[in-house]
Amino acid sequence: MGKLKVRIGINPISWTNDDLPQLGGNIPLETCLAEGTQIGYVGFELGNKFPKDPQELKAKVGEYGAVVVSGWYSGNLAQGTLEDEIEAVQAHLKKLVYNGCSVMVYGEVAGSVQGQQQTPLSRRPKFSSLGQWEAYAKKLEGFGAYLKSQGIVLAYHHHMGAYCESPQDLATLMTLTTSNVGLLFDTGHITFAGGNALAELKKHIGRVVHVHCKDVRESVMQKARNNDQSFLNSVLDGVFTVPGDGMIDFEPILGLLAQHNYKGWLVVEAEQDPAVAPSYEYAKKGYDCLSGLVKKINGLA
Repeated sequence: MGKLKVRIGINPISWTNDDLPQLGGNIPLETCLAEGTQIGYVGFELGNKFPKDPQELKAKVGEYGAVVVSGWYSGNLAQGTLEDEIEAVQAHLKKLVYNGCSVMVYGEVAGSVQGQQQTPLSRRPKFSSLGQWEAYAKKLEGFGAYLKSQGIVLAYHHHMGAYCESPQDLATLMTLTTSNVGLLFDTGHITFAGGNALAELKKHIGRVVHVHCKDVRESVMQKARNNDQSFLNSVLDGVFTVPGDGMIDFEPILGLLAQHNYKGWLVVEAEQDPAVAPSYEYAKKGYDCLSGLVKKINGLA
């Protein structure tokens, strides 16, 4: 088995949730940065409390000895044009390039129900024909090629409530695209969508450019499915948690990444209510799980 040459970062969603601002809305950015780096995280993905200016952003995160990992970009290629998307992405792209990021997290929000608290997940948007998938894939290809020309790799985030949610959706998208469209593999979202995280990772390992590590509470997931809940209400119920606290076995997942010489980031991204799941405690639990497994896989434990 190869060595796992990764850095471990975290998404600020453990402290402050962008989709549900009332979760952690009172927690300042400085708390997230201070606690995250104290735990051992060396990078942060972006959230709405981070400075928008590229230089200010680099300085703020740098105060804590950390770097910017990447940042979510809300894409509309499922319904919009490639030209409009390239124009819309400029500010975000410049920010990531200035901060030395290698990937851009692309989340498709056109038609998505992920931010609609009263809309069941069953009402998510779906492409009704292969032709629609092909048209979408072509635009993603063009967008990914443009980002590559600017020094950034598109990391496509399959996501609950969006066009690309299920294992079949993901397989279709990967089949219709090339390495211009890198994959952000999210262990929690693929599990909630009905897939086995390890089995799905094996299928798409050659395309993985970024990894979100979140765990799933099986009983909460089953309830959410049985009751056809919305994504946000599932989050409020605690469907997601940090690695080591749910049903997913992360050791074979990280082992597979090591076998294939994955050299990117492992990012803990587990949206929970910090009033129920205290931010520091859970962020540390996730870090301890991942860092311990990395050491074990690399023969250092």
